[in-house]
Amino acid sequence: MLNFAFHNPTKLIFGKGQLAQLKTEVPKHGKKVLLTYGGGSIKRNGLYDQVIGLLEEIGAEVYELSGIEPNPRISTVRKGVQMCKEHGIDFLLAVGGGSVIDGTKAIAAGAKYEGDTWDIVLRKHIPTEALPFGTVLTLAATGSEMNAGSVITNWETNEKYGWGSPVTFPQFSILDPVHTFTVPLDQTIYGMVDIMSHVLETYFHQGTNALLQDRFCESLLRTMIETAPKLVKDLENYELRETVLYSGTMALNGVLAMGIQGDWATHNIEHAVSAVYDIPHGGGLAILFPNWMKHVMDENIGRFVQFATRVFDVNPEGKTDREVALEGIEALRSFWTSIGAPSRLADYDINDEQLEVMAEKTMIRGPFGNFKKLDKEDALAIYRASL
Repeated sequence: MLNFAFHNPTKLIFGKGQLAQLKTEVPKHGKKVLLTYGGGSIKRNGLYDQVIGLLEEIGAEVYELSGIEPNPRISTVRKGVQMCKEHGIDFLLAVGGGSVIDGTKAIAAGAKYEGDTWDIVLRKHIPTEALPFGTVLTLAATGSEMNAGSVITNWETNEKYGWGSPVTFPQFSILDPVHTFTVPLDQTIYGMVDIMSHVLETYFHQGTNALLQDRFCESLLRTMIETAPKLVKDLENYELRETVLYSGTMALNGVLAMGIQGDWATHNIEHAVSAVYDIPHGGGLAILFPNWMKHVMDENIGRFVQFATRVFDVNPEGKTDREVALEGIEALRSFWTSIGAPSRLADYDINDEQLEVMAEKTMIRGPFGNFKKLDKEDALAIYRASL
C-alpha cells in the first residue's frame, strides 16, 4: 500500500427534502450568487423554481448562466468567468449533473485568474484560489459533486482534458434522489456505466496489500450490477435511485483510491473520442473499457482473474487464467449491453477516418496509464478493436 494523506472538505447533504439546506449553506458565502445549469431540464421538472424560491427567501442577488453543455465547453466557461468578474459574484451554485459542476469548477477557478481559463485546464497555470461554490446534483454519474476534478472541452481545437485543484472542491453538495427521477433512460444508463468505470479505473492498479480497497471496489461494482437492471425498468423507484446516487459519489470521492494508484488510461482514450465526435462520455467508456482490458490483461493476469471471479462469479475450475480473465471481460461487456449501453464506435456512426487524430490527442501529456503505460500505437489498437 502506498503512503497517503486523505482530505475531502465537501459537506455531503443526502436524502429526500434536503434542498431546503440551501437557506443555511449559501448565506455563509455571500449574497451575490451565480446560478449555473444546463439545457433547461430543471425548469421543466420544477427544480429551478424551487431553487430560485429558496434563494429569494435568503435575499440573494441571483445571476444566471444557462446552457452548460454535456461536454462543457471552454467558451461557456469564459462567459461565466466574465459574469463573475463583472458582477462581483460571491458564490456559485451548480444545479445539474457532472458537466454543469465541472464547468462551474472551471468558472470558479477562472474568476480568480487574470489570464485565459484554458491555461488552467492545460495546467499552464495552477490555481491557488477559487470562488466558493455548491452543488445540487441531478444526475448520478461523474462524482464531481464530491471531488476536485473537472473535464473541459475546447470545441474550436477539438481538445478535451481533465484537470483538478485542491481549491475546487464544492463547499457542499445536496443529493436528493427525487431530483434524478426525470433523468431519461439513456442518460441513466450512461451514468451507471460512468460510475462503474470510475471504480474499474481504481481497481486496475499494480499496488500491493490493498485488500480492503479491492473489496470496496468489488462491493460497489456488485451493487451496481444488482441495481442497474432494476433501475432501467423502474426509473422513478426511490430506493434504486438512492443506491445509484450514493454509489456515484463513493466511486470518485477519493475513498476507494486511498493507498493505491489507479490507471485512468481509458478515460484519456475516451476524452479524445468525445473531443472529436462529442459523444456521451458514458457511452464511449462502455465501448472502450472492455477493449482496454483485453489489450492490457497480460500485464497482470491475476488481477483480471480476481475481477472475473469476485465480481462476476466466473467459475475458474478447469480453465486457464487467460480463459477466466477473458470470461470476466466478456461478462462486463454483456452486462453493459444488457442494460442498453453501446458496444461499438459504429453505434455512434464513428468509422476509422479520425483514429490517427484521436490517438494523437491521447498523447498530449505523453505516455499514459498507470496499470500499463500506453502510447499512440496502443490507443490506435484499442480504437480499432472498438470499431
